[in-house]
Amino acid sequence: MTKTLIYAHRGASKLAPENTMPAFELAKAAGAEGIETDVQLTKDHIPILIHDENLRRTTNGTGFVQDYTYAELRHLDAGSWFSSKYSDSYIVTLEEFLRWFRHQPMVLNVELKTNVIEYRNIERIVYDCLKRHQVLERTVISSFNAETLCRMKKINPSVETAFLTSTKMRNLPGYAKSIDADALHVKHRLLDKKLVKHCQKNRLNLRIYTVNRPSMMKKCFQLGCNGIFTDVPHQAIEYRDQWLKRKG
Repeated sequence: MTKTLIYAHRGASKLAPENTMPAFELAKAAGAEGIETDVQLTKDHIPILIHDENLRRTTNGTGFVQDYTYAELRHLDAGSWFSSKYSDSYIVTLEEFLRWFRHQPMVLNVELKTNVIEYRNIERIVYDCLKRHQVLERTVISSFNAETLCRMKKINPSVETAFLTSTKMRNLPGYAKSIDADALHVKHRLLDKKLVKHCQKNRLNLRIYTVNRPSMMKKCFQLGCNGIFTDVPHQAIEYRDQWLKRKG
């Protein structure tokens, strides 16, 4: 029976501001097996952890990430929007995050945010950073942009890549294989028994996002998905433990 791994989506993002060190620390404390985070590039080509191309939702800044150097972005408040107790949170670089992550007993999902802005050379920059910190073997690179995944495979064919989608396609596993992806990461409403079987047949890992409801968690566990991305890893682990106990 496949044990579904719990990935903290942007960290424990229901408990702390997403993609900040407090959210990652809380994910670790909850016992999550994995962390999912998003990478965009600054004006001076520094990979940073932020979901949106624009700063306004999760910081006190305005405008696009790509128009600022990291030195400028470092001064922004990336926590007060969530709670005043996190007012000292800031935008973290991938480098800083990996200095912490490399010592954690977890796996990592890095989503390259190239579906709106195609950051030049982001694949090589991120790959080099992951390699430098010796975490490539426990990292999956995901993207909505198939070309990004193909570029990553050209850099190193053994890097695990995952095609991300919320769109229903006739043969999703077949498409993932056609771009040489190793996994499919799909929105929870696309999950059914047929998809699981097709992924298993094609030897593709199947992970589901964003799974916050107990009923959907149970469905993922029952169908044997390889992983779920959740904003509430502490709850997901509790529900999985209860479910495994009943199964056992």
